[in-house]
Amino acid sequence: MLRFVPWRQIANWRCTACGNCCKLYSVVLNFPEWLTIAKTFGAENTVAGLDKLFLKRENDGSCAFLCHFAGNYHCGLQNMKPDACKLWPFKVLAEPKYGEAEQAVFDWAGKKLFIYADSMCEGLRYGSPSWEFKSLVLKEFAGLALGTCRTQHNTTRNGSPFGLRRFSLY
Repeated sequence: MLRFVPWRQIANWRCTACGNCCKLYSVVLNFPEWLTIAKTFGAENTVAGLDKLFLKRENDGSCAFLCHFAGNYHCGLQNMKPDACKLWPFKVLAEPKYGEAEQAVFDWAGKKLFIYADSMCEGLRYGSPSWEFKSLVLKEFAGLALGTCRTQHNTTRNGSPFGLRRFSLY
């Protein structure tokens, strides 16, 4: 199975709050993210690798900030969520790293980007991309990746207990 899928093969995406992203992956932090988290929660909630900083993982492998509430998983770092978490399951790249460039290319404000989705995400729906997916969701992911957008509206869980809203695409 192909792990990274070009965006043109995805009809829609919506977070299902399954928690897989927080259970399966280590989160790399940039220094400002690390500093904010260390000041707020203590440096013991992060881990230093040889050349990277990470969020701490629990014994079961899940992120230390993964919260389980009302049958769903949520991020305990909503107001300071690392960029890697904001972008998952999408990879927004300057080059077509995972192939199928014509299927992955996305024009954002005159800039050519290549967007892929991690097929491990349960919230992906495959098919022809919907208008909402192209016009709202992908544009927000691109803006988050390029640093021109800091607030999540279409790229986070609908009904989060932390007060974030999400445009429903279903």
